[in-house]
Amino acid sequence: MGSIQGPASSGSDGGSPVIDERKRKRMLSNRESARRSRMRKQKQLEDLADEITRLQGANTQLVQNIKAKEEAYIEIESATNILRAQTTELTDRLRFLNSILEIAEEVSGFSVDIPEIPDPLLEPWQIPHQIPIMASADMQMTLH
Repeated sequence: MGSIQGPASSGSDGGSPVIDERKRKRMLSNRESARRSRMRKQKQLEDLADEITRLQGANTQLVQNIKAKEEAYIEIESATNILRAQTTELTDRLRFLNSILEIAEEVSGFSVDIPEIPDPLLEPWQIPHQIPIMASADMQMTLH
């Protein structure tokens, strides 16, 4: 079994000098193109590494901001709970004092302006304000 060999086209076995020059130029061009391609890929890799570093820094900053906001939220929530408890306690005291005023009104026969107690928990958009208690100058109450 024999193999059939065709004419070799290497530039060293006496091929045309024009073809050899074209082949050499094409090889040089391909080498330069491959070098530029490697440089572009290296630049892209460096750019991506820089982007990773930048994004990791931004992510760290965001995590810190979130933690700070969570801590502030917890503090505000705690203060809100304290204020709600104080509001409830003061509302209960005001109701008790109003009941005393109602009893005094019934016993003395004098008319006393008893303020209505707003419920700030039901209507939080209404800012509580001080409600003045008005009494006539001739009214004297003594409770024993």
